[in-house]
Amino acid sequence: MISDSEIERLLSEAIDAGENAYAPYSGYRVGAALLTESGEMFKGCNVENAAFTPGSCAERTALNYAVASGFRSFKAIAVAGGGNGKSSRPAYPCGVCRQVLREFADDDFCVICADRDGHYEIHTLGELLPFSFGPENL
Repeated sequence: MISDSEIERLLSEAIDAGENAYAPYSGYRVGAALLTESGEMFKGCNVENAAFTPGSCAERTALNYAVASGFRSFKAIAVAGGGNGKSSRPAYPCGVCRQVLREFADDDFCVICADRDGHYEIHTLGELLPFSFGPENL
């Protein structure tokens, strides 16, 4: 289970990470903060590219940074985003990010989806990726 203080810390760090987003094409800035089971935090932001597909989502940036640092067990992620510096609805991980998170997390993994003002919803990865395919399926 995730505590209220962990939620607040994750949201704050995700919103902060979004400030570094490189989003000249969409104007949709996203930050993510990933919490390991042992309490370390890894942040990421989206990085767009003129060719579009080489871009990287904030969630995968944070996850790749954590994995490259030797971590494989995660407790929660917060994703905060909005277009053109404005808040809209909460940002949700795209389908690719949901699948990549599933590689390292089970259905009960906590996903906090927020706008840039910190208004949020909490979901499990299982809610966002029903009938998922994970390492145990191979």
